[in-house]
Amino acid sequence: MGTEPRECVPEHPVRQRRARRLFRRGGSDRRPGALEWLPLVLLTLAVLAGAALWFAGAGGAAQLVWAAVTLVALLPAVWTTLRQLWRRQFGVDVIAVLALVGALLVREYLAGAVIAVMVATGQALENYAQRRATRDLRALLERAPRQARRRTTDGRIEVVPLDRVAVGDRLVVGPGDVVPVDGTVEAAATLDESVVTGESQLVSRAAGEPVASGVVNAGAGFGLRATKSAAESTYAGIVRLAEEATARKAPMVRLADRYAAAFVPFTLLLAGLAWLLSGQFVRAVAVLVVATPCPLLLATPIAIVSGLSRVARRGVLVRDGGSLELLGRARTLLLDKTGTLTAGRPRAAETVVAPGGDRDELLRLAASVEQLSPHVLAAALVRQAREQGLALTEPTEVTEEPGRGVTGRVDGRLVRVGQLAGEPPDWAHRIRERAELAGRSTVWVSDERGPLGAILLEDPVRPDARRTVRRLREAGLDRLVMVTGDRRRTAEQVAGIVGVDDVIAQCSPEEKVARVRAESDRAVTVMVGDGVNDAPALAAAHVGVAMGATGATASADVADAVLTVDRLDRLADAVEIARYARRIAVQSAAVGMGLAVLAMLVAAVGKLPPVAGAFLQEGIDVLVILNALRALGGGLRRRDVPPQTRALLDRYAGEHGGVRDVLDRLRDTADLVATDPEAAECLPALRDVHRRLVEQVLPHEAAEDRQLYPALAGPLGSAEATSTMSRAHVEISRLVDRIGGHLAQHQDDRLGRDEVPDLLAALYGLDAVLRLHLAQEEEDFFSLSPGDGQPDTR
Repeated sequence: MGTEPRECVPEHPVRQRRARRLFRRGGSDRRPGALEWLPLVLLTLAVLAGAALWFAGAGGAAQLVWAAVTLVALLPAVWTTLRQLWRRQFGVDVIAVLALVGALLVREYLAGAVIAVMVATGQALENYAQRRATRDLRALLERAPRQARRRTTDGRIEVVPLDRVAVGDRLVVGPGDVVPVDGTVEAAATLDESVVTGESQLVSRAAGEPVASGVVNAGAGFGLRATKSAAESTYAGIVRLAEEATARKAPMVRLADRYAAAFVPFTLLLAGLAWLLSGQFVRAVAVLVVATPCPLLLATPIAIVSGLSRVARRGVLVRDGGSLELLGRARTLLLDKTGTLTAGRPRAAETVVAPGGDRDELLRLAASVEQLSPHVLAAALVRQAREQGLALTEPTEVTEEPGRGVTGRVDGRLVRVGQLAGEPPDWAHRIRERAELAGRSTVWVSDERGPLGAILLEDPVRPDARRTVRRLREAGLDRLVMVTGDRRRTAEQVAGIVGVDDVIAQCSPEEKVARVRAESDRAVTVMVGDGVNDAPALAAAHVGVAMGATGATASADVADAVLTVDRLDRLADAVEIARYARRIAVQSAAVGMGLAVLAMLVAAVGKLPPVAGAFLQEGIDVLVILNALRALGGGLRRRDVPPQTRALLDRYAGEHGGVRDVLDRLRDTADLVATDPEAAECLPALRDVHRRLVEQVLPHEAAEDRQLYPALAGPLGSAEATSTMSRAHVEISRLVDRIGGHLAQHQDDRLGRDEVPDLLAALYGLDAVLRLHLAQEEEDFFSLSPGDGQPDTR
């Protein structure tokens, strides 16, 4: 089997027929591209043949050829106009028909032939533009899987229709196959997720990791355990959005139609006045000829549909052109916190142990007990332990008390994970206070003798959140509000990090809806959320955006746009593209109609004959449509990152996990020195953490200065963009040397009281500077990398 995606069709025959009808209405049916240009080519050849006869002295024959061309174009135009009038639609096709009829009546056959070529050109350009603008949406429909390979109970593999796949089925995905349903991989897999996420880089998934339907197996075959049916899977939702995006028309497109309804009476009035005041019917024909904007008003839908295609490539599926147009006019943005500005799932931010305890052993014990618990915090602990490569033990005698925790035996040792029972010791009081101030959840780990330590959990802010907020402001959004049901202290901390204008904490779903409606009364409003509780607010906003990669189905179902990749910066991409597409659409329509009106006035006073007017209008229409096609590119403020720089970003982002481990030990050592500086273990702990700083942290920072920061000069605009970060490296090195100086001068086995204040200043200062430095790198630099993985935020 090859490595290319298999040729597939939509899985449901009804949906397949519906999709084809939708794309045919969009002017992009499955006829070969050459056939779409055939009418234009034949009419152009006929006009040129008439010109050749004219120059050869056969003027009569030339006039007959041009008249025939005019008549050939008139018949389908009349039929189209009658159909529109029957449906009570009134468009500019009426002007084309009148212009063709007028050209025949005044025997301006060349003008009529040019109008015929113009109409055919407009239709051909429309077909080409629509086909190009919707090719990404068509690709979604064309490659939707139709069947799956299912492993039977006796070990055989059978091919079944996709709608027969059930949750829990074991499937086989061969090389080059499209993953048929959402599931978890049973063995390591290499995937091309570009269709779903918009990313071109191959992604590796380990056993047990979730995989979305629609991605392509770019490596060896692997097993898949279905977690959703075909209809509920990611790709089916994307296909539904693609169908709706192709079926609907934007408000701007309908506005163009309404404008045409006003333009036609104006044209007829001007043509009638030109005839009445001059007594020359040819002037009226000239006005009608230059007022034939058949392809002109196509500029607006072409620009909007081009924008839809571009945001789809960026991993944002917008339901229709109307939503894209509103997104381009938005002034207010409301964002949910959990799952939108934050990762949406807890992570172990810090592991704190009792004096003399082992951090890795504490996490191993807690994760071993929690393996059988369905709680979301349990999953975070198990995931963290596996990421650190800790060997977990299968627990025995496991009991879970809802609201209090889990108890079980690990290697014969009774371990309790959850709330703390009894009066905590002094060191536990400090941990509790630290967690409350930082807005973190505390999971206590105890054994028969008492508490062993605690694991502090947090929902980390997305590394790209702050950069995305800045880009949204630059794009024209002047009010950004965070709405959340979380506590005010936690909400304000997140708001301060990302830089929003206002915070609404402890907000119920009903209050969210009320706030969205209040903001919508003042300006075009966008609401971004991910959970079931966000669905009403998404439906109430002018544009609802769902974090579809991690969010609930309910929120995606009511949203006007869905982020299919778990990256918030794609929202900024979508806003910038929407504004650019709308600007191009307005520009194209305004310039084209302005030039057409100017030409009509010149024709009305007799200064522009029908033939010259026809050629002039042809040029205007082609110019405007080509300008509308500019919406297929441009408008993005972000700079592309070269693949070599992406590799560096991913490499150094991966090293941050090890640096944070050293940071945790640094903080524990500082706390030990602060609470009991005369303890015998102080100096050994200081020497150990200093060794780790010298061997792990300082080489990491030096390598960033040599390799990463110079490579970021292009994407960030200049080398000065990393100068402050290089200065932070100098300060980090200075503080490490300061700690080393204390150790070098120390002769006995205990710290002196006179050196403790300066040593504590160096330890806590280094902890603060290094944590801030890592956060800035992840927000400003590592968020530039389009990889799916988030930096380790332990």
